[in-house]
Amino acid sequence: MARYTQAKCRICRREGEKLFLKGDRCYTDKCAYERRPYAPGGTARMRRKMSDYAIQLREKQKVRRMYGILEGQFHRYFERADSMKGVTGDNLLILLERRMDNVIYRLGYSNSRAQARQMVRHGLFKVNGRRVTIPSQLVREGDVIEVREESRKVPVLAEAQEVIARRGCPEWLETDGPAFKGTVKALPTRADIQFPINEQLIVELYSK
Repeated sequence: MARYTQAKCRICRREGEKLFLKGDRCYTDKCAYERRPYAPGGTARMRRKMSDYAIQLREKQKVRRMYGILEGQFHRYFERADSMKGVTGDNLLILLERRMDNVIYRLGYSNSRAQARQMVRHGLFKVNGRRVTIPSQLVREGDVIEVREESRKVPVLAEAQEVIARRGCPEWLETDGPAFKGTVKALPTRADIQFPINEQLIVELYSK
């Protein structure tokens, strides 16, 4: 499977926004985007007028990289969102939010989605009592996510309460720190996604 192997901070600099790909480091003055808030490369500081297509592409790339998804999979999410009832752009973001790796990140059990993805693949979590190893699995309303008993001593998981206190937990999720458990109270809505995303640009890009 193809994967990005270069410095993740270059992605934030390329997209011109903090995507919080490196966890707590992104909240400190060590963040590369804070020190060099311009795109990487020798001609990065040159002003260039972007076409409508370039603006749409950058928005799609930003969302895709934020959730850590390859192009083919992201396009399949769009096709699924387009076939669902409701607003396509909203449906797309809600599907991405429901991914297992994103939910683990939102619950505070990991410092980044990439770390959450690795933890899920290693089988550190259970959903409704069953072990899961698929990061792209979509959670449903009422699902109970818990850390496996033998995995609760992992340092990152043990520090989950501190992460939640610092980052906060979305309203559509409920967490019980001492029990190493989280519950999907309801499916997320567009209002629950606070990160600045213009999903209409992605819809326009794929609708050409």
